[in-house]
Amino acid sequence: MHMVLKGDYFDGQWHSPKGASDETLLKKSPADLSQTLWEAHVWHAHTEGAVLSAQKGFEVWRKYSFEQRSNIIRAYQEAVKKRGDAIAEALAWEVGKPLWEAKTEAAALVTKVDVTLGDSWKRIERKTIKDVMPKIDGHTIMKPIGVAFVIGPFNFPCHLANGQILAALTAGNSVIFKPSEKTIYSAQLMMEAYAEAGFPPGVINFINGTGVTAGKLTSDARVRAVFFTGSRAVGKMILKNTHQDLKKMVALELGGKNSSIIHHDAHIPHALPELLRSCFLTSGQRCTSTSMILVHKKIANQFIDEFKKVTERIRVDHPVLAEKPAFMGPVIDAQAEKLYLDFCAQGLKEGAQEIIAPRKLDMKWQGHYVSPSLHFLEKADLKGKFVQEEIFGPNACFLPYDDIDEAIAAANCTEYGLAAAVFTRDASIFDRCLRDIDSGLINLNRSTVGATARLPFGGVKDSGNFKPAAVSMIDHCVHTVAALETTDDTSSQMSDVVGLKD
Repeated sequence: MHMVLKGDYFDGQWHSPKGASDETLLKKSPADLSQTLWEAHVWHAHTEGAVLSAQKGFEVWRKYSFEQRSNIIRAYQEAVKKRGDAIAEALAWEVGKPLWEAKTEAAALVTKVDVTLGDSWKRIERKTIKDVMPKIDGHTIMKPIGVAFVIGPFNFPCHLANGQILAALTAGNSVIFKPSEKTIYSAQLMMEAYAEAGFPPGVINFINGTGVTAGKLTSDARVRAVFFTGSRAVGKMILKNTHQDLKKMVALELGGKNSSIIHHDAHIPHALPELLRSCFLTSGQRCTSTSMILVHKKIANQFIDEFKKVTERIRVDHPVLAEKPAFMGPVIDAQAEKLYLDFCAQGLKEGAQEIIAPRKLDMKWQGHYVSPSLHFLEKADLKGKFVQEEIFGPNACFLPYDDIDEAIAAANCTEYGLAAAVFTRDASIFDRCLRDIDSGLINLNRSTVGATARLPFGGVKDSGNFKPAAVSMIDHCVHTVAALETTDDTSSQMSDVVGLKD
């Protein structure tokens, strides 16, 4: 599949780099390395054009009423809906996720509009408290921040960025969007829908590039908000670039080292498919993927044996061209493949036993295909890399426990705190987990993946900086103004007191 890149979008039009490019990016399909999908040319001077464009766009857009903004955003909804099949196919080729999964992401772009204009907008509507003081009403007014910079991830190049973009636009901000350099074309298709919708020039902008481009924009004082989804290491670099700028709001959605607790009373036929999805969807390349399975010793042997059987039946194949739909496609690139295999090797050094060994798969198509893997740790080295670090690949490790407090301690041992799941029929066990696990999402009898857009989504510790996304993303797109309104003419009384009257 050949993909044509249009360049960058600002001032309401597409701009191709002129002259020699500062950087050249070449994208091969992770599913078939013989296919070059696109070549991108990056021109750093476009960052200045994008910022100036966004500044102009903000001055216009912030004055639009909610009804005016929502009408244009609804037009975007129709435009992106028309592109659903094209976006899904692009996601499958660029990311490597199976086409059925890519279609789910494409559909989420459409439904996210409804959630943002409905549930999210209600959070920032003007609010009035009658008689907050005697004969005085109080108001809270949420005002947009300014130019917002959105940095997208490769695993959900459209869906995650789209949620941040929509929240920022609904609140009245202008946006500069930089997609992952690994998934430019999918993001471009989404941007084409934004361009078609009829936003005033400069309200929505799109720029390609690598960390160099991101560094220029995050440190630019004219950029007033930064939204990033990606790794902890890059998140810390962004904080280093921005932490002295008190005028800049930074919202980070980072990684996870997520645990699922399988208590002795869990309904195993239900837990098995839930866990299969949470460990291996998107080839384990989700920040919410389960990588530690804490299983009660009473059922450990039975559960591990059954989970091994279903894992061995996972079909790994081409995301688009497979004869039967695959559950897993390839990982994103050679670096991800190497990190996954090296990480599993590190587990063996730290005492893990292989249940299913990771393998580089020999396929009809020469891509970055790997097998899912399972490990077992009789006694966890809670300070080891294998237990502490995010894998971002299709691996899960079983750790047995006797007491629920032991399981909670293991779930809390990492520096991450994004997602956890508890499978039990005992409400008191879940209540203890809900109270004591340090995590932003804690599910009961549901996997760690597949959050809803109608609830907040974000983590604690190294998984984020207390600015959750999804429905609450809009909270970080505004600043609050308080206003007091006198409802009765008391000025004559005050004039008497201060002697203003004769």
